[in-house]
Parts: sequence; structure tokens; C-alpha cells
Amino acid sequence: MKHPVLGNRISLLVWWLAWLFLTLGQLLLYFFAYGSYTPLTIADGIISYITYSGIGLSLWYPFIYINAITNNITRIITNLILTGIVAIALWLLITRYGISLVLPKITNLKEYWEASFPYRLGTGVFIYFLMVLVYYLFVSLQNLSEKNIKEARLESLVKETELKMLRSQINPHFLFNSLNSVNSLIITNPDKAREMIINLSEFMRYALSKKDEQAVSLKSELENLKLYLEIEKVRFGDKLSTEENIDTECLETKMPVMILQPLYENAIKHGVYESTDRVRIITSAKKTDKVIEITITNNYDDTAPPKTGTGTGLINVVRRLELFYGDKASLKTTKENGIYIVSLKIPSDI
Repeated sequence: MKHPVLGNRISLLVWWLAWLFLTLGQLLLYFFAYGSYTPLTIADGIISYITYSGIGLSLWYPFIYINAITNNITRIITNLILTGIVAIALWLLITRYGISLVLPKITNLKEYWEASFPYRLGTGVFIYFLMVLVYYLFVSLQNLSEKNIKEARLESLVKETELKMLRSQINPHFLFNSLNSVNSLIITNPDKAREMIINLSEFMRYALSKKDEQAVSLKSELENLKLYLEIEKVRFGDKLSTEENIDTECLETKMPVMILQPLYENAIKHGVYESTDRVRIITSAKKTDKVIEITITNNYDDTAPPKTGTGTGLINVVRRLELFYGDKASLKTTKENGIYIVSLKIPSDI
């Protein structure tokens, strides 16, 4: 852990200013208490507090060492007391002989020293424990800051991991069915099989190459979804058709990668699978104030037995929206008069 004062110029400046005010206070106090020793009080105040400020800076290292070698409170307190005794004794010795060197001809130094010693000792003990308290406060704040940083990193890692897990849950039936379709086409229509393989590889490349926290444009999502729908059209033929009504101002809207694919998959499940008629999937996007509303609509046969499912796809979409946008996005589904509607609302600026 870096030194709280020496590691920062501003902290070092504040440190010396604080000691300067202490020195001035000492001079005033000594002047009123020991007025007859004026030359001594000036030399004493300057030497005393310059010495203690230097000792105070160096106390950081034994302080860190003491806290590093043991967690036992009794041992820590004992070591701090011993360190304090050494520091105060060193301060008194340097101050005493420093004054002798600065004022070699002074005759009443012994008398002055004995008169001021009780106050001096009390001041030394008080300042020492004040510095220990300041250092403990700094360590606590530093630990709290590091803890918050680690928690933020961990939360970010958990969020990223969850996003990867959610996005990785592409319905395996889609892949199996697509590969089965390719297998059938290899014999009956090799060119179509080749085209489907290219579309499938491009679709999977897009799905797997993007980072989960990476925002992509609506335009990119729609282009990739065209590949997905082309793959599905091979399976369903003329039974599936699509239409887009996208406002141009919505195309650059940023969103989580692969957030729309489960919605199209859901539309196919509730449309093509449940209907003997031709199903049309209509995608529209419009901007209102600062909200982009993307609507995916498809017709379905409301007389057909509903296709059962776990609902995992839509649940994953909702969770990914929460992780990406917080509470600023929403997903709503409705079924009415043979029309299935999925409405996705996201902020236009992220």
C-alpha cells in the first residue's frame, strides 16, 4: 500500500501546512507560558515540529508492518505503544540536542527543558496517537475503496458471464433443424444447400463473434436476421414471408447483440408451427421522443392447439434487457384475433 502522504503532492503539501500551523501554535503557547525563554521557544518550536513531522512520515512503515504481521489486537496495541515510545524518545532527543546545536551559548536550556517537559511529553503522546488514528482512517478508506472496486469488477464479471450464458442459449432445435434441412437439400438441391450453409455460417459468425457487452445497431441486427429468416424459409418455403417497416432514424439505435433473434423465433413458433395458412412476419420500428419501439407481428391459427414451450427465450430476452438497460426497456406480448404481437421498447440513446 502506497504512503498516504508521500504518494501524493497535494497530501504532502497539506501535511507540511498542518505542521506549520502546529509550529505557530506551539510558538504562541510557549511564548505565553514561558515568555522569559523567547529565543528558546522559537528554536524549540521550529526544531520540535520539523523533527516530529519527519518522524511522523516514517511512522507509516512500521505501522503497515505491525498490521501486516498479526491480526491479534493485543499484539497490535503493544507494538504500537512500543513504536510510540521509540518515536517520542527519538523526537525528544533530537529536539533537545538540536536546540543545543542551534543555540550553543544559551545558559538556561536545562531549566527551560525541565519546566516544559510535562507539556512536551503530553503533546508528543497526543500527536503520536493522532497520527496513528489518521493512518488507520486512511487504511480503512483505502480498503473500502479497493473493496468497492473489487465488488464493481466482480459485478461486471458476473453480469458479463450471465449475458454470455443467456446469449449462448440459442435454441438448439434451430441448429438441428437447419442441419437436417441442409442434409436433405444436398441430394435434391445442392445449390440451395450451399446457399443455406453460407447463410447459416454467416449467422453463427455474427452470433458468436460479438461481445455480449458490445452494442450493435438495429441495422446490423436486421441484416443478420435476414440470414436467419432465409434459413427458416428453406424449411417452410412459401408458408413464411416477411415485411419490414423501419423508420430510417431508428437504424443506428444501439442494442444488445442478438436481442431480436429470439423474438423472431417466437413469432415462427406461434405462427408457422401453429398454422396451416401462410404466415407473414411484419417488423416495424418507430421513434417517439427518446424511445424506440420495435414491433414484431405475425398471424397465427387461433383454432390450432397451442404449441407448448418453456418460455425460456423471452425470459432470457427480458433478463438481458434488464442487464443492459436497467429499468429503461420493456418487452410486452399480446395475442388477439389471430394476431401475435411482440412490442420491444428501448431508449434511443445509450
